[in-house]
Amino acid sequence: TECEKEPGSLLWIFVMVGNIVRGMGETPIMPLGISYLEDFAKAENSPFYLGCLHTATVIGPFLGFLLASFCAELFVDLGSVDAEDITITATDARWVGAWWLGILICASLNLLAGIPFWFLPKSLVKEGETSEPEETTEKGVVLLQENEAKQTMYEIAKGKLYYFLPYLKALFRNPVYMLFVCITVLQFSAFNGMISFMPKYLEQQFGKSASDAIFLIGVYNLPVICVGYFFGGLFMKKFKINIYQAANIGFWVSLLEYLLYFTAYWTVCDTSPVAGLTVSYE
Repeated sequence: TECEKEPGSLLWIFVMVGNIVRGMGETPIMPLGISYLEDFAKAENSPFYLGCLHTATVIGPFLGFLLASFCAELFVDLGSVDAEDITITATDARWVGAWWLGILICASLNLLAGIPFWFLPKSLVKEGETSEPEETTEKGVVLLQENEAKQTMYEIAKGKLYYFLPYLKALFRNPVYMLFVCITVLQFSAFNGMISFMPKYLEQQFGKSASDAIFLIGVYNLPVICVGYFFGGLFMKKFKINIYQAANIGFWVSLLEYLLYFTAYWTVCDTSPVAGLTVSYE
């Protein structure tokens, strides 16, 4: 009778809400972090700092892949099932790794990493410039607080909504912005497709375990991207590349990248033997 019962767990809601909260916390880091750097860095140093920032965003997923590879080698019921009682291995299709362990570790690290953000100042002095006199700054803060106190929350929200649509319309009419959005969407679509389906392809085509497949994805992709981000920012800082030159470099490098990826069409692997499909059942 126990086998006839249908699973009715609602823990997927808990996981979904956790991902929503994580997204809300992680999303502002990129746009606001870049603006934070731009506000205080010199124009010639800004590309290098942004290169370091993007390098760090690649090192994180690389370490995440290594952690996921380690967790995938552990059985999902870690701690509640004796290892000697497990009769299947990591290469078995029925194997489920301890996926929840990585979430707990990353959540703890995110919490610790978020603590220093509380101590960052609201504004920074421009790099290479002296700070303003304290009296002027204090007067400006007092006046700003008085103006904010006079406005109600309804007036503030109404004013933002009033200007939101015109600003949004102006963004959609900006060809440079829309081109950048389209390029970003295509890049993330290709990257997410590879991250989602390449591990399963490695498992099926080459007989790798989930742990090995995740490890290989992280090793052969992310370190190269990390090096590209860092040296790209260093190159722009050293040779003082302007926006027009950067756009030209980005175009030709992207074209070269496309041609290199296009050669993958000539890389053909033998089809795995499948009983009843490519080979007989006998």
